[in-house]
Amino acid sequence: MDLNVRAFRTVEAAINGLSTSPDAKKLSSRKGGLSGGPSRASSMSKERRVEIAKKASAARWERKKERHG
Repeated sequence: MDLNVRAFRTVEAAINGLSTSPDAKKLSSRKGGLSGGPSRASSMSKERRVEIAKKASAARWERKKERHG
């Protein structure tokens, strides 16, 4: 990101009373995910949700295997 853009955003956030801390960004992201996840799931078929869950589970197990040898 350009230094001038970053400075502008920092000043704008300070004027508007917004926090640009990593914690604030993380909380904001989580809030969006909490509302967006169920909304996304409701628009999918059960088969698609199962497919995504299996893929996520396989990825978690693969990472666990890599960490423990």
